[in-house]
Amino acid sequence: MTGVERIEAVFAKARAEQRAVFMPYQAMGYPDRARTLEIIRTLGDVGAELFEIGIPHSDPLADGPTIQTATYTALMQGATVKDCLAMTRELRAAGMTQPFCAMTYYNPLFAYGVQRFVEDAVAAGIDGLIVPDLPPEEAEELEIACRHAGLATIYLLAPTSTDERIRYVASHCTGFIYLVSVTGITGARSELPPDLADFVMRVRKHTSLPLAVGFGIATGEQAAAVAGMADGVIVGSALVKAASHEDGVTRVAALASELVRGTRAPALA
Repeated sequence: MTGVERIEAVFAKARAEQRAVFMPYQAMGYPDRARTLEIIRTLGDVGAELFEIGIPHSDPLADGPTIQTATYTALMQGATVKDCLAMTRELRAAGMTQPFCAMTYYNPLFAYGVQRFVEDAVAAGIDGLIVPDLPPEEAEELEIACRHAGLATIYLLAPTSTDERIRYVASHCTGFIYLVSVTGITGARSELPPDLADFVMRVRKHTSLPLAVGFGIATGEQAAAVAGMADGVIVGSALVKAASHEDGVTRVAALASELVRGTRAPALA
């Protein structure tokens, strides 16, 4: 199976079971290399079905303070693109089968070499790419390489996206579309925006691709609300914050269990 097919299979299974997919983000190399691997394995054991693998970058413009701090810490400890891919290979060798989507920015890809990165990512077990600062208008080189390799290309849409923009972005996405719940940066928030359901419905009119919502989701209750309207629930900052404590793995497991229950709430109702 290709990366695109593995991602599609996860969403198809969840849809058949009338629930959403729990999609955690993990900053690679944070809090340190060993705990990164332990956290991802723990998230998989708890019920994560698709991972957003964060490759650290010095200027993460889409991320808020929590993830900025995590990726800066990882960089200061020597995390590189090559090492992030090595960690992914180790997780695959340990038996993890859930799809991994690498989330990074264009500069690390450019410095590494786009074609070389795609080839190495596939070899390491990556299934898709999320590059927030690369619009589809400028992504032809990456899209061609990904298409040949079977990697999904995932773009972001915001509540401010016009219908024309939604159609254009959807035509360039494979695997799923990443819906940003708010106009702003990542970070846990106390409540979901009131117009989120309208935004999701507006995008659904233009595509049959799975829709995953991220930015601001921090509790099981919020995850349940999103699961009632979208195909995937992406959680980053809340899990990264949990991981920052001395007992971080335990805290991540507890929060992830709560979030998994939330994503399955529609099926349990």
